[in-house]
Amino acid sequence: MLPESAADSPNARILETARRQLFAYGYNALTMDDLAHELGISKKTLYLHFPGKDAIIGLIIEGIGRTIRAEMEAVLNDAALNFAQKLRGVVDVVAPRLAQTSPAMLRELQRYAPRIHQKIDELRQKNIPYVFGRLFRAGIAEGAVRADLDPDFAAQFWLQAMRGLTHPDTLATTHLTPRQTLEKALELFTGGLLTPGGRKDYEKLFPR
Repeated sequence: MLPESAADSPNARILETARRQLFAYGYNALTMDDLAHELGISKKTLYLHFPGKDAIIGLIIEGIGRTIRAEMEAVLNDAALNFAQKLRGVVDVVAPRLAQTSPAMLRELQRYAPRIHQKIDELRQKNIPYVFGRLFRAGIAEGAVRADLDPDFAAQFWLQAMRGLTHPDTLATTHLTPRQTLEKALELFTGGLLTPGGRKDYEKLFPR
């Protein structure tokens, strides 16, 4: 979903083109010159819409964050889904975005655009505790998650785990993509989280 209300507006077209280039080629390869050329407009015209590429990327990240949050809300609010199905739904929302994000791009953002890198971290801090806190509470109520689990602590634990595991330096050490990291971390995390019944449902939806 584009971070614009009108999909055919000039700003939306610029943002969508920039989003494709960013995830295809990385932060450093995205330039205002190349973006203007791709759009078939002058760089002067491009600057009339946005002050620079960091402003464009910032809006792209915000738009992605809003879309992810809305899709996760839809999963969490679906009363027809059990805990394992909701967990599967949340992963299915996040995993495609992580698949687009390479460790090299994250390192570029960390080094050359720290404010954008910080914005991504802020979105994690806002969304992960909220989403997983709700998810764990639903699992406890259903009997799929241990009743003695502190859902707030578990959500913060997951947040800190994902912050650390998806850090560019960590990814360089593990040689994993962000999506692979999510899948491995989830398997390890849920191993100490689920009751036998919850584990049975989980394994149906997350086969080895």
